[in-house]
Amino acid sequence: MRRCTDRADLYAHSSQNRMGYRTHEHILVCLSSAPSNEKIIRTAVRMASAFRCGLTALFVETKEFQRISQTDKERLQNNIHLAQQLGASFETIYGDDIAYQIAEFSRLSGVTKIVLGQSGISHRMPFRKPYLTDRLIKLIPELDIHIIPDNGTNDRFAAKHREIIRLPTLSILDLLKIALLLVLATVIGFLFYHLGFTEANIITLYILGVMLVSISTKSSVCSFIASLASVLTFNLFFTEPRFSLHAYDSGYPVTFFVMFLASLLTGSLASKLKSHAKRSAQVAWRTKLLLETNQNLQKARTQEEIISVTAKQLLKIFQRDIIAYRIQEEKPVMPEIFLANSTASPERYISEKEREVVQWVITNNERAGAGTENLSDSCCTYLSIRTGKQIYGVVGIASSDKPLDSFETSILLSVLGESALALENQKNLEEKEAAAVLAKNEQLRADLLRSISHDLRTPLTSISGNASNLLSNGDLFDAQTKKQMYTDIYDDAMWLINLVENLLSVSRLEKGRMNLHISTELIDEVVAEALRHINRKSSEYRLHVQNSEEYLLAQIDAKLIVQVIINIVDNAIKYTPAGSEIDIKWKQKGNYIYISIADNGPGISNQAKPHIFDMFYSASNQIADSRRSMGLGLALCKSIVNAHGGEIMVADNLPHGSIFTFSIPTREVELHE
Repeated sequence: MRRCTDRADLYAHSSQNRMGYRTHEHILVCLSSAPSNEKIIRTAVRMASAFRCGLTALFVETKEFQRISQTDKERLQNNIHLAQQLGASFETIYGDDIAYQIAEFSRLSGVTKIVLGQSGISHRMPFRKPYLTDRLIKLIPELDIHIIPDNGTNDRFAAKHREIIRLPTLSILDLLKIALLLVLATVIGFLFYHLGFTEANIITLYILGVMLVSISTKSSVCSFIASLASVLTFNLFFTEPRFSLHAYDSGYPVTFFVMFLASLLTGSLASKLKSHAKRSAQVAWRTKLLLETNQNLQKARTQEEIISVTAKQLLKIFQRDIIAYRIQEEKPVMPEIFLANSTASPERYISEKEREVVQWVITNNERAGAGTENLSDSCCTYLSIRTGKQIYGVVGIASSDKPLDSFETSILLSVLGESALALENQKNLEEKEAAAVLAKNEQLRADLLRSISHDLRTPLTSISGNASNLLSNGDLFDAQTKKQMYTDIYDDAMWLINLVENLLSVSRLEKGRMNLHISTELIDEVVAEALRHINRKSSEYRLHVQNSEEYLLAQIDAKLIVQVIINIVDNAIKYTPAGSEIDIKWKQKGNYIYISIADNGPGISNQAKPHIFDMFYSASNQIADSRRSMGLGLALCKSIVNAHGGEIMVADNLPHGSIFTFSIPTREVELHE
């Protein structure tokens, strides 16, 4: 029945996300180890669902917390688990003034409503301390405070705690410390007495002794015992008549009373300062750990790295074996195991039984394993790394004889919360990058269609126009006119074929589908083959091929490198005026041959140089690229050169013009007999 209620509450609280909006309300529910606190949590969850707002579960740890029974600690842990299971975020703060801590947390966290329980103890006790609800109303009158009446179980709970407070534990070591410090104060007091110091100086010694007792002992009752013992010791050794508990002076009782109060107050203040210092150290350590965790998580780039960083941080904090699972399609993948003792065997953590517990955590979005009510016979306690209902991973902490206390649990949940936030941000980043890639692909597709539709229109119109004229009026044209029309049709058709070939080559190279047919080729022959396919207009330009004195051999796909040279030379022909010079030369440096194609045209601007090898790039018709600025020729050249393991670059040809240089690998001919 309880399981059904839990899921009903979880469904009610998470339904606000499915409704699509949230209000500006923020509800705070106060946690305790009281038996009725479960009812208060469920009521707060239903309120958060009704208001469609956030819910925070807050526990204020006081100095009395360490003295409560193990049963109450376990009940508190169950209440914390219940609140988290039902969708609340959990926070722990430290301080003895519970009302003040709740009020300050509410102000800083933007809380608008507070839900807490009301004890059934009578309000008519004389000189009673104001109740928590009364103080909260005075401290934060602007907030709505909802008091949930209990069923009387808190009376027995409160009575049990009052009994614990009346009978604190006192160890033999604390008693020895009290005796030692009193003896030391008495010895120094005798020295002061013989040196003629006043009784006020000796009283100060005993007050100092009480303060040292408060600092060096664990129990709060030590200050009371030390104060009472100090008064009796001072009366015994330093008042007339000495070495008796009588006092001749009528003013001594007042002196003893003031000394007792001063000692007790000093000891209590020292004890509180020690407790506050301890809690401050815990908070500082917790903050440092969370900051370190956050910094490490920010350096992680993948979900695997984030979960690995989380597991390593938990191993460092708790010194227990940590098992970390990633989730793929609601199934755990092979875990990473981080052992506190490198000699231990990890086999027991990857058994089928343990994986069943992990799968149960994924399916039910609840913790399970050792120390819980669910599948408690496993080796580890398993918790999910999640935000709401989205589970990104599961972390297992090896069981131990000593269960995690509230402070350790708070650190554990905070680290898992940081990890879940990092995983969610990583997921959002991946989705954003995927969307950006998709948008870029759509833009490229649109650019391609726009370029093709624009640039194919001219050659197709020319081809269809010339063909129509030849068909309709072919007999009327002389032989020279027909030859020119045939030449135009051929040139335009070859440009279309070259365009299609470039498109296919770029697509295959970019996706890694083009297989290179590597062979050993003579560079002179490769360049000569490329020049035989150069644009017919090359006759209007002065092409200079500067042959090297030695024969250079390259390991290349000859057909593709010929295409690179054709594209670059065609660009130089298109974007330089007739009569310009185009120089082609090559030389070897190390394991590469560098081929340079230079022209003395108008050149390329510095703003355009970083982009000229991008697909579909054209800078106001000043960038040489294939025939009609489709932005494919140079992109293809770069892909081909990179596929060969080389590089392509552009530089200025002083005093004007451009130099395109690309490298290809060289290798000697291997003879096999």
